[in-house]
Amino acid sequence: MYDVVIIGSGPAGLSASIYAKRAGLKAVTLEQNPMSGGQVLNTYEVDNYPGLSGIGGFDLGIKFREHADKLACEFKEAVVRTVKKEPEGFTVVTEQEEIKTRTVIAAMGATHAKLNIPGEEEFAGMGVSYCATCDGAFFRGKVTAVIGGGDVAVEDAVFLSRTCEKVYLIHRRNELRAAAVLQKEVMELPNVEILWDMVAERIEGDGQVKALALKNVKTGEKKSLAVDGVFVAVGIIPASDILKDVTECDAKGYLEAGEDCALDTPGLFAAGDVRKKKLRQIVTAVADGANAVTSILEYLQGQTM
Repeated sequence: MYDVVIIGSGPAGLSASIYAKRAGLKAVTLEQNPMSGGQVLNTYEVDNYPGLSGIGGFDLGIKFREHADKLACEFKEAVVRTVKKEPEGFTVVTEQEEIKTRTVIAAMGATHAKLNIPGEEEFAGMGVSYCATCDGAFFRGKVTAVIGGGDVAVEDAVFLSRTCEKVYLIHRRNELRAAAVLQKEVMELPNVEILWDMVAERIEGDGQVKALALKNVKTGEKKSLAVDGVFVAVGIIPASDILKDVTECDAKGYLEAGEDCALDTPGLFAAGDVRKKKLRQIVTAVADGANAVTSILEYLQGQTM
């Protein structure tokens, strides 16, 4: 019987691992992928994590895991299928085994949202990508399009501008949602062109992406944009499905927990991008991990009184 099972090894899960170990809890962190770090591994550069300005996302993820390893935190590679509520806690059901625990921290993060337009699935991996830092090198000297208007989309456009001949940033509104510093940077790049009030209707090609069919949401005007690659950055979908039998989510699938990370099911906590909150950043995910463990300590103390 574990004191806590931490599901996920992104910044929130790794932070929780470190805090749980330091608190003397019997804890295990379950990670679906062979490498810890979560989405941060695919971030080219992190410029807003205090004390580590300009560090590569991959390097930051490695540092988080090295800290956990230094403390001898326990990790298991496992795909979690579901979580069951039991009289004495929970059973975490993986493909390999069933793990008994008194509490659970849900730190599964989120996955990339899709456009759900014709051609997106067909050309996935053949010009359609959801990770500029992963696949940008394949488009050196070529023309690419980034779809979205938030931080990730603008960061992707900036990253691609360093190697691509031309980058189109396509946004359905007439203003970006990204941080002001990112907006200023992308607007000053000579090879980045922002197409306002545009939505993608179709991705076209012949074995490889060749063009993007666009529509102006205000005028209805349609145009075809010749591109070699399309990078989709329109948001994320919380990976909360495994908890559907033990707690409720909001309309978008986020777990509804406050700053103490406690969910409505006693003993269940949420941390990181899977939790409903205003700001989803590495620094807030790390804070969630710490808060979740602090709340677990109070919860377990209450159980023994």
